[in-house]
Amino acid sequence: MRKKSFSRLFLFCLFICLSTWGHAQSLFKLKGKITDTSGMPLPGATIQIKGKKAAVIAGGDGSFSISAPSQGTIKISAVGYDPKEVSFNGGAELNITLSSGNKSLSEVVVTALGVKKEKRNLTFSSQEVKSEEILRAQEPNVLNAITGKVAGVQITSSTGAPGSSSAIIIRGITSLTGDNEALIVLDGVPMNNDETDGGGNGGSGSNRLADIDPSIIESMNILKGAAATALYGSAGARGVVLITTKSGGKNSGKPTITLSSGLSFETAILAPRQYTYAQGSKGVYVDGVTAKTSTSWGPRIDTLYQNGVKVPFYNQMKEFFKTGVTNNNTISVAGGGPTSNYFVSYSYFDQTGTVPTAKLGRHSLFTKFNTQITDKLSLTTELTYTYSSKNLINEGYGLQNPLNTVYIAPISYNLKPYLNADGSQRLYRYSRDNPYWVLDNVGNTSLVNRFLPVVNLAYNPTSWLSVTERLGADIYTDKFNNHVNIGDISYPTGRLYSVDENFRQFNHDLIAQIKGKYGKFNGSLLVGNNVWSKHYDYMYATGSGLAKAGYYNMASASTVSYSENSSMQRKVGFYSQAEIDYDRLLILSLSGRYDGSSVLATSNAYYPYGSAAIGFIFSELLKDRLKQIINFGKLRVSYASVGNDNVGPYATTTPYVQVNSTNVYATNITFPYSGQNGFVISSALGNATLKNELQKEFEIGLETKLLDNRIGFEASYFDRRMSDGLVQGVALASSTGYGTTTINSARIRTKGVELLLTATPVRTKNFSWDVTINYTKLNTKVLKVAPGLTQTNIGFTYAVEGKPYGMIYGSKYARTAKGELLLDDNGRPYNGGNDFLGTATPDWTGGITNQFHYKQFGLSFFFDTRQGGVLDNVDEYYNLFYGVSKTTESRADRIVSGISASTGLANKISTTAQAYYQTVSYITEAQIQDASYIKLRNVSLSYSVKKSLLVSTPFKDATITFTGRNLWIHKASNFTGSDPESNNTYGTSNGSLGVYTFGTPTSRSLGCTVKLVF
Repeated sequence: MRKKSFSRLFLFCLFICLSTWGHAQSLFKLKGKITDTSGMPLPGATIQIKGKKAAVIAGGDGSFSISAPSQGTIKISAVGYDPKEVSFNGGAELNITLSSGNKSLSEVVVTALGVKKEKRNLTFSSQEVKSEEILRAQEPNVLNAITGKVAGVQITSSTGAPGSSSAIIIRGITSLTGDNEALIVLDGVPMNNDETDGGGNGGSGSNRLADIDPSIIESMNILKGAAATALYGSAGARGVVLITTKSGGKNSGKPTITLSSGLSFETAILAPRQYTYAQGSKGVYVDGVTAKTSTSWGPRIDTLYQNGVKVPFYNQMKEFFKTGVTNNNTISVAGGGPTSNYFVSYSYFDQTGTVPTAKLGRHSLFTKFNTQITDKLSLTTELTYTYSSKNLINEGYGLQNPLNTVYIAPISYNLKPYLNADGSQRLYRYSRDNPYWVLDNVGNTSLVNRFLPVVNLAYNPTSWLSVTERLGADIYTDKFNNHVNIGDISYPTGRLYSVDENFRQFNHDLIAQIKGKYGKFNGSLLVGNNVWSKHYDYMYATGSGLAKAGYYNMASASTVSYSENSSMQRKVGFYSQAEIDYDRLLILSLSGRYDGSSVLATSNAYYPYGSAAIGFIFSELLKDRLKQIINFGKLRVSYASVGNDNVGPYATTTPYVQVNSTNVYATNITFPYSGQNGFVISSALGNATLKNELQKEFEIGLETKLLDNRIGFEASYFDRRMSDGLVQGVALASSTGYGTTTINSARIRTKGVELLLTATPVRTKNFSWDVTINYTKLNTKVLKVAPGLTQTNIGFTYAVEGKPYGMIYGSKYARTAKGELLLDDNGRPYNGGNDFLGTATPDWTGGITNQFHYKQFGLSFFFDTRQGGVLDNVDEYYNLFYGVSKTTESRADRIVSGISASTGLANKISTTAQAYYQTVSYITEAQIQDASYIKLRNVSLSYSVKKSLLVSTPFKDATITFTGRNLWIHKASNFTGSDPESNNTYGTSNGSLGVYTFGTPTSRSLGCTVKLVF
């Protein structure tokens, strides 16, 4: 029996092996190529054997190879094209053509809370920027990579220094004094984008989104209107930027390794100035050694001799700025099997700025792992870690800014060496440090360690129910140090300043979603809960009187003072969204949220809001002949009411603060006194009745695809009204015993138009041309500030009732009723009083991108523009007074055209150029300039090596790309700086808007990147 059983078992196993062997022998490599109707290859198309799970992706030339039985059917699909099934019998190579169709709007995009939806079904305005577009810009800061490319979005950079901050404002400002920047969401989890680490005595810091390596981003989807962002709670009222990171591929076989290395060179774009006249005053030469002066109102340098020797010429700015160098190296590994995939990336970014001591270094590590634990349960875990270090200079008109002295230094004085024989500074003037001494003796350093973990657990017990739990955190430590050595003009004994910042933000979402179908109706219901908290801890230390020059340790200071601050903010939210789709023709979306915030009054802590939106796909009703012209058409209408708790922690309370000279004026006692500290109640009165701001927004939009999807057009109009706006720093009567408070009073209205046009004018087998144009026009008006208060100061600008946001205030020229200049008895203009001189907000913005592809070559160039709005060019105030402005090159005496204030007659009195320019320099209107520009922001030329040339190499793909940035800038005729875009020298806050003053100039960059895939 045993022998028979063994024999039967042996024969059975042999039969199985032979069957398996025979089946394996029947498989072969099915090859082919996927193209569109014009013959263009379709890289990324998915090819799958019908009835099998395994699939492959078409290569860059559209070719594929897949293991297949001797006969069968393959299924081919690609985003933007109709899917297709093709039968095969035998090993003949297949050439398959896919037709583009309305499926282009079946593309899945990520929306609020990470929910994926078909683009055609969206009932709100959003715009997606893909990875290739982000990387093509070659910008270290992700925000700068999308500047000018998204309708309704304004991104403003501060200066050209490495790591300098950028701000993103979506559809204009939403709060009078609170945060106006968009919420940043990384893979479903909100992340911090505060600006930190400004110069120790003025200047821009870094926005924390700069910690993210652009190479790990798959796409960025910008949600604009309140209907799109209502599910995100209070922070979503300012718009949302959804960042989706890259993942590995399923059934990808061997791991794919990608290496990328880039090198670029940057040169500063310098402002024009006069290079004709030497140091001095009233035409008399001053050498800066035997006598000193800050002005360049001396004689012509080409005729100037001293002791029989020609005085040499020094181009101060060209000698000071150097060529910056940027290195960016990235390696990533991606792979996966049937049930899991992974993506790991490491990059090192190193940039030395055009200012000799400015530099930025960033190490970035990103890991992401997806796994299907069971058929119904999946898990995604990821971690982003960044370590960045930055050296920066002080900027602005502070005394420790070397740029101030470099920009206005006379062309006849040699700034080097910067030390006299006795070790003191060599100065051509008083009260300003030598800029080269500053480079070696004044510094700012920043060290940031940041962790962003995300865990996403998805459970799908049935085909109609899914439950998602997402946990995420944003944790970073930031150590900032500023030092000033002994011998400084402002701090002769030296100074130290140190900040230790610890930031922790935690987010948890629990989401359940039900989907169902009944006849022609498709519906979904989403409900969820969000818990969010933010913690800040600061420790400040200031030291003065260094014991030893160059020893920058707080223990070296003779006087040290410490200050500590901590805050905590919490929020809980409950939300839901219901959508009904009728026959893919009509979509109704309803959403609601109920938030509770710890920063508002207890009685007003919880507040509801929601949205309603309708999408009507009218192209479904068109006749077939008309559908060939209008491939897709959708009208959408939405109305939303959104709450916003846009105020800092503890605004409802009045705390005690340490006594110092700024909060107690009527005492000569300095604390600590006899070892005892002293505290006084804050002059900022807390308001225990604060409630949320309320925004109501109406939006209507049109989306179309025309002529075989060769033309796409989107238009949106919105009207947003903000009421109960939180206004901080409202002045109180002295009789109250307090100075300021925070109230709900502001009202703002913003109306806007956004247009987006995409087109493919030419597409052939070997050549294509794609164009994208966007246009945005916003009209933001402040309707109310506060009872009895028609205006309020917001840093360098003002909010004024009845005027656009961001009004610049200052002195103006005295004029007649007809607008003619009034002149004094010396024949010069004079101050006619203070007034509002214009708004820092542009009239409209736009951009145009052209992309050309010819075989393996690609060429793209991108123009963007800002038109309207003004800036306060504080540089010009100094330049006019000191005689270095290009305008002052004309030095003949002049009779200024105008009316004599004393006689009422036309002026006939002559004045010198020096007297004229130094007089007008004190009038703010003379430095108010047009902030308009047109930029050739980016040019990119790439070449992808033919696949046939890589057959005998280990590489799957090889690409080389040449990039140029800021190659051309067209500026308004009255702008005298280098780049009007950099008009936020002091950072990206509301109060820094429109200020251009002694910042690091924008750089023109040329670079090359090599990318290898194997």
